[in-house]
Amino acid sequence: MPASTSPVPAVLLIHGGGWKGGDGRWQMRWIARRLAARGYVVMNATYRTTPQFRYPTPLEDMRQAIVWMRTNSSTYHIDPQRIATFGYSAGGHLASLVALKDENHTARVKAIVAGGAPFDLKLYPGGDLVPAFLGGTQSQVPEKFRDASPLYHVGKNSPPIFIYHAAEDKLVQPDHALRMQAAYARIGKPTGIYWIPKRGHIDGFFFSGHAVDAAIDFLDRTMK
Repeated sequence: MPASTSPVPAVLLIHGGGWKGGDGRWQMRWIARRLAARGYVVMNATYRTTPQFRYPTPLEDMRQAIVWMRTNSSTYHIDPQRIATFGYSAGGHLASLVALKDENHTARVKAIVAGGAPFDLKLYPGGDLVPAFLGGTQSQVPEKFRDASPLYHVGKNSPPIFIYHAAEDKLVQPDHALRMQAAYARIGKPTGIYWIPKRGHIDGFFFSGHAVDAAIDFLDRTMK
């Protein structure tokens, strides 16, 4: 928390880890500190993971986190109308999905920051991580691959998004970021992509250059 007694914007911070491995909040502490130093209340959240839990359980956990932030906004000096989501990898996926797939308007947010995010799970016809998360392969549960993909929930009321991505990411191909950029362009909300040169998926997180600072600059422009 920043040193403020007036309501300030807040960020729900969501860790990655392929939707598995349990509590990964330690990954995000440095980003949490940087956000708090820039005037944001930060909730560094975890969620139930595979193999014990599958989609949509992690999404429901993040919805509940946003509801909790609003319910307790006066205690933590949060402006309930200025909440953003911020995540990397699987956290970027959940940060986007909870904001975009909000049919009951319980998790409305003002902005999204997504780094290294798999926006279109249909790009994974094989592998282990996505089937473990969704409970089957694309041929077995095709409807879940679309329903759990942030890309297919972009609409006219979607909040602005800041995308950053490692240019040499082999785990989450850059095409994910390009497809999301195109989806936002189609609804008349152009968004740029901050490319991290010469980095792959993991080192794009830990050695992200100025990407996180640029993301917080975006939040300043959008939330303050």
